[in-house]
Amino acid sequence: IPDAGNKYYLQFTTEDYKSGENAGSCLATVLYPKKKSPPVVNIKCTETKDQKKIQDEDNRLYQKLRQRTKPIIGNNIPDSYGNIEPALEPVWALAVAGSSYIMWEKSTENLGYFMAQVKSARQWIRKDDFIEFDYTVLLHEIPTQEIISCHMRLTWLPGHPLKVKYFCASENQGLEEGSGMESGSAAGILHERGANF
Repeated sequence: IPDAGNKYYLQFTTEDYKSGENAGSCLATVLYPKKKSPPVVNIKCTETKDQKKIQDEDNRLYQKLRQRTKPIIGNNIPDSYGNIEPALEPVWALAVAGSSYIMWEKSTENLGYFMAQVKSARQWIRKDDFIEFDYTVLLHEIPTQEIISCHMRLTWLPGHPLKVKYFCASENQGLEEGSGMESGSAAGILHERGANF
């Protein structure tokens, strides 16, 4: 698109992160603006996974985390052998969801990201119903192979958008800041600018 950037049309299938089963198919358009800003994404998905089942899984995950009286603290998830302790799987699942927002916002036509590891995770016990974690995540940048460290604060309540605030630093780029919200359960992305923590 002249003076706007390149627009891509995509058709793809999604899968359940944990079970690997087919979760639906999507059609999307992605516009990478010429100016440095996140891609503009329009997406429509047909879900094959029952919404009630998704809500039940979200609620089970939420209850596991909410019933804790002592905060969960974890490091190096997965470990150097690729293993994740069963007790830390919910922590990992939330980190994957939250970091996907960071990866989406930082991606360009020429750079992509994968979450390599959760270096540290700490749960904050709140008086309200929300779940809150601080994370340090390592993102693997493709094709540069650089590892970027990001601090992420994530707040979640089932049925509400996942709130993500973050800042990332790398040797070459210095400090980068961003914040936003992401819907849980792959129900779409809502974008909101806000002050960093």
